[in-house]
Amino acid sequence: MSYPVVDGSRTILNFERGTESWPLASYESRFGYATAKAVLKGGKYQPAELLQEVKDSGLRGRGGAGFPTGLKWSFLPKDPEHPVILAVNADESEPGTFKDRVIMEENPHVLLEGIVLSCYAMGSNSAYIYCRGEYVPSLKRVHAAIEEAYAGGHLGKDIYGSGFDCDVTLHSGAGAYICGEETGLIESLEGKKGQPRIKPPFPAVYGAFGYPTIVNNVESIAAVTYIAAEGGQAYRAWGSDKSTGTKLFSVSGPVKRPGVYEVPIGTPFKTFLEDNCGGMLDGVGLKALIIGGSSVPVVTGETALKINMDYESCEEHGTLLGSGGVIVIGEGTCMVRSLMVMLRFYHHESCGQCTPCREGTGWIERIVTRIEHGDAEPGDIDELYRIADSMELRTICTLADAAAWPTKSFIDVFRSEFEAHIEKGCCPFGGTFPDHLNLRGGGVPQRRDDPEHAFIA
Repeated sequence: MSYPVVDGSRTILNFERGTESWPLASYESRFGYATAKAVLKGGKYQPAELLQEVKDSGLRGRGGAGFPTGLKWSFLPKDPEHPVILAVNADESEPGTFKDRVIMEENPHVLLEGIVLSCYAMGSNSAYIYCRGEYVPSLKRVHAAIEEAYAGGHLGKDIYGSGFDCDVTLHSGAGAYICGEETGLIESLEGKKGQPRIKPPFPAVYGAFGYPTIVNNVESIAAVTYIAAEGGQAYRAWGSDKSTGTKLFSVSGPVKRPGVYEVPIGTPFKTFLEDNCGGMLDGVGLKALIIGGSSVPVVTGETALKINMDYESCEEHGTLLGSGGVIVIGEGTCMVRSLMVMLRFYHHESCGQCTPCREGTGWIERIVTRIEHGDAEPGDIDELYRIADSMELRTICTLADAAAWPTKSFIDVFRSEFEAHIEKGCCPFGGTFPDHLNLRGGGVPQRRDDPEHAFIA
């Protein structure tokens, strides 16, 4: 898969395709670490001034929550008694999302420079990159980049003779989705079972190893490099007042050019689909869209074409920008089956700490599976909705919500498909996905009481 970028609006994917962009020499040839030198050695900003630039930029967390990054940093104690820690969340496990992987594998030094600048602004000398365990190429690439940065004097003690120290440790997770939640990440980083903590206390007060900790997404920290170089107002030149800057979007589904794109926030999805993704595959219509990773509500293709890719427009049209994991769904795709696959994931990834999540994710998965296979009763749709509704806002973290929100939205938007499965006693789409998804296709509807049926689980 290739990862095209948009000329003229690149702040993070700032490299040329077809070259080995990641080594230190390549990064330095594109003015890499010049900003860190100007800040640490040249006195471009004092820590408080750089923090204010990040606030002024309007940068919001790019991991999904969209919380203002500079405001989050300001929650740290003003005169901390203990060391401050920056934890970079590279546990990119949200289905449909793979943007951070591109940063780590193709431009890792922009992340490392962002770490140095962020640590300087928040008064930290120690950072951890918590990387998803399955991202082996990313782990190797970031490890190599860290070694280069130390050897080149960009990390370590007394960087550039400034008196500022910054050490970076790369930590591999073990493949648990729940460790993408900031307190679950902290627990895992400490060597414990990856389970979210009850808050308060919040990580900015009591985080990793008992020290004040800020947890930020890879993309958020990488964006700090540009903000420190050009200023917060320059970053605000893209987007709107409330949704500023550029955003990386991971695109999958039946489009001509899937991949990772960096575009100004607020770009109309219709424009993005045609100009960046090349439009839908020939002969495939746009049925539905999940714009922010699998945990956000689904919208119809008609609604999708009205959305601007920013936080406000997404909320106005009944969904969320989330992590920017754009899942394009083509005509001919069974929405019940799609939901079944998603719920299987959330059921498997529940840490089991909270009863509504531990029991609820399995319960709704079983009901949707019955509906898909033609074994359900008419009342099961309402029961499914009721259970999903009762899971919301009743757990320590939002994993239960991440399963409940798509469940409710799939029923709200595509209820007729759920009803058709029950009425026909089988999947009207043949119990499989269409050929344009490069999965097993074809087939005709078959009843569960047909001894020759062969549903694909």
